[in-house]
Order: sequence, then structure tokens, then C-alpha cells
Amino acid sequence: MTIPARKPAAGFHEGELAVQHRAGVTRDASRLAGMLAPAQLGGGIARFLEDRTFAAITARDERGTLWISPLTGSAGFLDVASSTALDVHALPVEGDPLRHLSARQPVGLIVVEFAVRRRLRINGELSGRSSDGLRIDVEQAYGNCPQYIHRRHLHTVDVSPSGVEPVRRASALASEDVDLIGLSDTLLVGTTHPTRGNDASHRGGSPGFVRVQDGELWWPDYSGNNMFNTLGNIEADPETALLFCDFATGRTLHLSGRAVVEWTDPGAPGDDDHTGRRVRFTPRHVVAGRLLPVQADSVAAAPDNPPLTGRPAPLRRTSTETEPVAGKGAPVGTGLS
Repeated sequence: MTIPARKPAAGFHEGELAVQHRAGVTRDASRLAGMLAPAQLGGGIARFLEDRTFAAITARDERGTLWISPLTGSAGFLDVASSTALDVHALPVEGDPLRHLSARQPVGLIVVEFAVRRRLRINGELSGRSSDGLRIDVEQAYGNCPQYIHRRHLHTVDVSPSGVEPVRRASALASEDVDLIGLSDTLLVGTTHPTRGNDASHRGGSPGFVRVQDGELWWPDYSGNNMFNTLGNIEADPETALLFCDFATGRTLHLSGRAVVEWTDPGAPGDDDHTGRRVRFTPRHVVAGRLLPVQADSVAAAPDNPPLTGRPAPLRRTSTETEPVAGKGAPVGTGLS
């Protein structure tokens, strides 16, 4: 596997800037560029990490395929080793596509505390891997607001992929995969950039906010902080990974494929939050099983979920290179990027 040349983040990259321009939020986004400065894992960030039990990591498997996978452990499994290094005392479970991920590659980490509806993004390099954990050299670390996070209290369960239900690997969705997607209120997204590395992000909405159509997936983009880290990466490099988790049963659906940012008339059918943006994803690799080491017995819906609307209208635009369309954004400094 060849790892692309890396360069330190210096403000927004070309994909993020293109989407910001098209959405008409360049000025608002520019005020948040400082969040991309080199990270210091101290203060509030360290205190947040020390009690967390759930994260998801974006990385490549031994064949170079991009995936996003859950990482879980008891409080303290995310251990701040220094102001720029994080030790993760966990690995993806047996059967997970990232079970045998290698060190010396860029990674993105999203740490989510569902019970209090908070999340933290960490980007950097996987500098070490042992038999029981990972070392991440951190380049960026910043929080996102609680928008669209559904409140859950997670508890640990045993995972045994060699039991009654084996892990299924395929190149297309099965009917049970479509059912899981249709019931999901949470989506974890892994994206990449040729020189900035990998990123992990969270998307949430009412069950069914991710639609399946002709073997592809699409979901409307909701209002956020206007940084467009995820959509900007997709604009620069379409390789994308998705993770769906059934928190009641432990079922997981890992997808790796290609995505594209599409632009519609704001408020068109399917544009739930009237942003005029959506993401369409074509799966190429599928891994399905019961690989989630945590479950939750109940869920409280996020209060800011837009109501689901009808089927999508035909696209009016598909390029970020035309004039910007004014988009509504959350207050500066908050939201989903």
C-alpha cells in the first residue's frame, strides 16, 4: 500500500473552499479556519476523552481500501499520552475490515458521547500498532456541536463473528442491508484527501434519512458549521466509506465505495433541510455482520432532526464551479461539518 505524501493543514483545502463557495458561506467558514490549527490535547479535550467509550476510525486495510470502523472500550481507553499523541487501547474486532490495519498511514477519528450529545474530531497519523492498541500522532482536534446526535446510553456486549452469524462480504447490497439502512438514524462517514489525510464524521437524522435507490445510497446534507470537511474531501477525492450500526442488536454494515456531492433546488423533494445539497454513494465493497461491541436499550431522538420529505427531484446542477447558491447555516462555531 502506497501512502500519499502528506503536508500539514494550512487552512481549508481546495475541495472545502469549492463547496463553501458554491453554498455561499465562504465568509462564515473563514472565521472557523483557526479550528484547523495544530492540535494540543490538553484542557477540555483531554477531559472529554478520558471518559469516552465509543469512537470510529477511518483508515485503509491491508489492500488499501478505505473503511470506517468502530473502536470501543471502557472509560480511559482513549488515553492522552502527550499534547500531540493519543493512545487507543482497543482494536477493531475480529471480522472487521480494519482488524489488520497497518501503521504509518493517515487516520481520522470521531469520538462520540451519545448520552450527552457531544463529539470530537481527531485527524493525524497512525504511528504505531500493537497487539492491543494504536498510537495516533494528532495533527487536528476540534469539537462539533450536538446537532443530530441521538441520545443513547451504551453498554458493552460480547462480539463473536465466528458464531451462528458469519461475517458476509460482497460487492452489492443485500435486502437485509437495505433494511438496516432504512432503520438507521446514525451514519458514520469516512473520507480522504490526497495530501491532508483521512477524516471521520457523524451524520444523524430521523430513521430513513439515508435513502437507497437502484443499489446506491443518498442522503440530504443538513445545516452545520459551514466548514464542509466531509463534502470538501468528497469534492477532492470521491473515495468514501460508510458505517451503519444497529445499536439495539449489534449489527453493523461497512461500505466502501465512491461518493459525489450533488446540488438541487433548495427545498426540492428529498431536500429535508432545504440546503440544496446531498451526497450520493455507490458501494463497491460490503462487509455485514454483528461486529458492534456495544449496544443501547433505548434512544431519544435528536430534537433538531428535519422532517423527512418526498422522493428526490431531478438534478439541476452537479458542479461546484458555477455561481454560489445561498445556504442556511447554523450559528458560526457550531454544527456538523
